[in-house]
Amino acid sequence: MSATIIPVRGFTPRIGEGTFVAPNASIIGDVVIGRDCSIWFNTVIRGDVNSIRIADRVNIQDGTVLHTLYQKSTIEIGEDVSIGHNVTLHGCHIRPFALIGMGAVVMDDAVVGEGALVAAGSVVLSRTQIGPNELWGGAPAKFIKMVDPDQARELNIKIARNYLMYSRWYTDPDNATDPQ
Repeated sequence: MSATIIPVRGFTPRIGEGTFVAPNASIIGDVVIGRDCSIWFNTVIRGDVNSIRIADRVNIQDGTVLHTLYQKSTIEIGEDVSIGHNVTLHGCHIRPFALIGMGAVVMDDAVVGEGALVAAGSVVLSRTQIGPNELWGGAPAKFIKMVDPDQARELNIKIARNYLMYSRWYTDPDNATDPQ
């Protein structure tokens, strides 16, 4: 069993070196994924109507859906970002070192700043601007507090590295190690 990779409208997804794509993930159309990422089970990255760009060392966890608006919104995800299980990202921009909690929704033209955290189950409405190192939560999501930039960055790098390690368990099972 292998991932579903589908060209659409003349765009074929491009996947960077060292990136793990789970066997039942779907990657479609105008999608570019960087190096050392992990795209987990039942994830759908649907670049059929507009572009999706994912930088290096991003983990997109199980059941997540990425999509855009035709000729209106794109998705851009910076490096070392963690996207939790069952997240919906629709036409938004996620800056480096951010974390999107499980089950969150981030809508069109929203921006999640560098090192920011979106709490699990939150709904970030269209055109919301979340600043660097801010914690937002709720439905609709609201500002909760500032987070220490060094702690947020350290946490998000640790999560991103752990997911890279987990992905290696699938691609190189003879060298599997436990998280530390």
